[in-house]
Amino acid sequence: MIKNILVPCDGSDYSVSAGEAAIWIAKRLGASVTGLNVIDSVSLDGSFFHDLSGALGFEPFMDYSSKLRSFLEERGAAILDAFEERLKEEGVESHRVIASGVVSSEICEKAKLTDIVVMGRRGMNAEFDYGLMGSVTEAVIRSSQRPVLVIPEGFTVPPKKPLLAFDGSENSSKALHSAAEFAVAFGMPITVLAVSKGGEREEALSAAAEYMEPYDAKIEYASIEGDPHDHIVEYVKDNGFDMVFIGSSRHSKVVSMVLGSTTEYVMRNLEIPFFIER
Repeated sequence: MIKNILVPCDGSDYSVSAGEAAIWIAKRLGASVTGLNVIDSVSLDGSFFHDLSGALGFEPFMDYSSKLRSFLEERGAAILDAFEERLKEEGVESHRVIASGVVSSEICEKAKLTDIVVMGRRGMNAEFDYGLMGSVTEAVIRSSQRPVLVIPEGFTVPPKKPLLAFDGSENSSKALHSAAEFAVAFGMPITVLAVSKGGEREEALSAAAEYMEPYDAKIEYASIEGDPHDHIVEYVKDNGFDMVFIGSSRHSKVVSMVLGSTTEYVMRNLEIPFFIER
């Protein structure tokens, strides 16, 4: 089960919400939490640097990269100080890391020695991102070797009614395992939903039920014939589910780059926590 949690911290409201979700998990499972702040190497290069240096009050067109780096390091340390203080208030063991590089790459690299990444749906540059997910979050989901729990802004009440979107694939089966572990650890019911245009959904649900049998949890099963895109979204909204477990697709290189078309579509149309397995 989860014992080491990584939380990317950039000081945004989204990362604060992710921190609260990590605390919720850590307190229940006795896990430690590592706060990670990454100094974006892109911000120290090129025209972006000159724009940023001017915004911070540095004289433009001069080499102030060292001053900017120092500023970003101090800012990162302050963000992690605040996060560590919050963890201390809740009695959660904490660690901290400040790294420098491409943000998503650094997150994925540090995630290798943790059990899960808990991060905000968007970050400090949310106003520049397109759609409902930030570019860094999407990049981490695509590349992380560990599961990623994506948290919307304003997370305060832990989920109580999660849904597992299950299709029998390898990553969906990983999500099945995680959902089962959560159901037991957090005393939550789980609904397993299979949606497809063919008859394979009944076979998938039968396999899921067999797997879930040893778990002491309340589990319900649902089957819908049709397009997974729309039916998963509609089912979640119509039945008041507040969290989704899902596996991203690896069917092809093109599909992998967009997380799996169903996974991407569902995430872009629901503003709730997502537990994603790859």
